[in-house]
Amino acid sequence: MFNKKPVAEPVKAAKLFTVSEPSSVITEQIKTIRTNISFAQEAQDLRTIMLTSATASEGKSTVTANLAVEFAQTGKRVVLIDADLRRSTVARTFRVKDVNRGLTNYLVRQTDDVMEVVHPTEVENLSIIPSGPTPPNPAELIGSPLMTKILDELKEHFDLVIVDAPPILPVTDGQILSNLVDGVVLVVRQNHTTKAAVKDMKAALDRASANVLGVVLNDVKVKGADGYYGYGDGYYGYAYKKEE
Repeated sequence: MFNKKPVAEPVKAAKLFTVSEPSSVITEQIKTIRTNISFAQEAQDLRTIMLTSATASEGKSTVTANLAVEFAQTGKRVVLIDADLRRSTVARTFRVKDVNRGLTNYLVRQTDDVMEVVHPTEVENLSIIPSGPTPPNPAELIGSPLMTKILDELKEHFDLVIVDAPPILPVTDGQILSNLVDGVVLVVRQNHTTKAAVKDMKAALDRASANVLGVVLNDVKVKGADGYYGYGDGYYGYAYKKEE
């Protein structure tokens, strides 16, 4: 059912600035992103939110993990799903050891109880669902009716479901997911993502009828009174999607 690798090929864990550097500029910007998304939630019934990017290495998983922490710290019951089945990071980021019990186990019907694949974290109010064992057919699993079912069932247990989705352009998984969630936030890395890639990503999401909420511009160096500043992987900003 699964290939010989027990889990998706590991990549570097995301840094939880919101935990290790709660007073940093990055954490403050994550708070701003959280606040802006909360405003959108007031205007729309947003219970499931997905973050994605055009390509890999844009900081998407770092933004997603830190955003999940920030929402949990407001008292919301949050679950973070690692739906990037090819390059999973969530289990490593939150130091969950049982990586063989995750999303794919539910999607291939190894369990019918969604809570069996939910893991607690050290962050109060935050749980995660790791990607699970690597399947040979990620896009087919993501597009199955069970993906819709797990999102619906999680809404019965949690206030907010956040999905760390694959990049849009290399694979189709992200496009499929974008049509299943209530809203999509795009992560774009300055001086990394090309304008053509951003346009192609937006066109793909439009074809999927995705509800794009806004864009996080990642790795931005902002010039202030003390010169350029930014910590770790950089500085985050957020832009709303303007109503047409």
